[in-house]
Amino acid sequence: MNPQAKLIFVTSLLLGTTITISSNHWVMAWTGLEINTLAILPLISKSHHPRAIEAATKYFLVQATASTLVLFSSMTNAWYTGQWDITQLTHPTSSLILTAAISMKLGLVPFHFWFPEVLQGSPIITGLLLSTAMKFPPITLLYMTSPSLNPTLLTTLAILSVALGGWMGLNQTQTRKIMAFSSISHLGWMAIILIYYPKLTLLNFYLYAMMTAAVFLTLNSMKVLNLSMLMTAWTKAPSLSTILLLTLLSLAGLPPLTGFLPKWLIIQELTKQDMAPAAIIISLLSLLGLFFYLRLAYCATITLPPHTTNHMKQWRTNKPINPSIAVLTTLSIMLLPISPMLATII
Repeated sequence: MNPQAKLIFVTSLLLGTTITISSNHWVMAWTGLEINTLAILPLISKSHHPRAIEAATKYFLVQATASTLVLFSSMTNAWYTGQWDITQLTHPTSSLILTAAISMKLGLVPFHFWFPEVLQGSPIITGLLLSTAMKFPPITLLYMTSPSLNPTLLTTLAILSVALGGWMGLNQTQTRKIMAFSSISHLGWMAIILIYYPKLTLLNFYLYAMMTAAVFLTLNSMKVLNLSMLMTAWTKAPSLSTILLLTLLSLAGLPPLTGFLPKWLIIQELTKQDMAPAAIIISLLSLLGLFFYLRLAYCATITLPPHTTNHMKQWRTNKPINPSIAVLTTLSIMLLPISPMLATII
């Protein structure tokens, strides 16, 4: 892709995100979401492969539908209350329509079907943008409207997302699809706490984005697209494979690592809100996700490929590790000890 074109698209992404997260008026927020959608489409379809074109088409249709619903819910609210302010979404029907629209934009169950397919058809770096940066504006809209949303509906969507995200990821062999189902599962954790402690949703999102960025950049550096390629990647970059193991375990939420922090705080807050059954259910369902993270980690570092493999072993190179991968993985592994400080910040 032409560097000037890429610069325009990336700048438009930043612009759209900034407009949405800083606006008070629904029409401005909708404009930012539209700019974001139009800017990411060329990045998805830049390879001109039929799968990439299909992914871009699916993404466009879903996002256009969701944006229409956002506009419809805000207009309905303005019709009844005379308010266009994002924080003044008080009409129950408007709240329900908005929840459906944002769930569609984020890929929460039952509006999740597009996300794995779009991620599978996109390049790895575009997949990283779709999993992190593109989810930030919708989450900020949920954050701003959280007092008006329906707790029962959000809790149901959250538990279904964690269940289906873990369950459907079990049988995947493509790394991008595994990361897509991982994203759906993490969004469930963010959605369940949104009404009770909105700042915790944002903290969870920041930590999730950091860990996901570390995994995607590592996979991109190792040029890994599926599990069989991951099995032979250890010969090319043993240090990266070891780092990937730790980052994946952090993403799974195992205790000594950063990923345990948001899960711990969310379970604690749910228990305080007399939602112990929901906390138990969501914790047990996250074990499904742990299985496929362990599967990825096992393929990356522990297993040796069979001698009949179709993939040639890669030559080991002395190319230094990208500094951004080093910084992100360090943060993804070692932030748990400063959790009291993070808890006081939020």
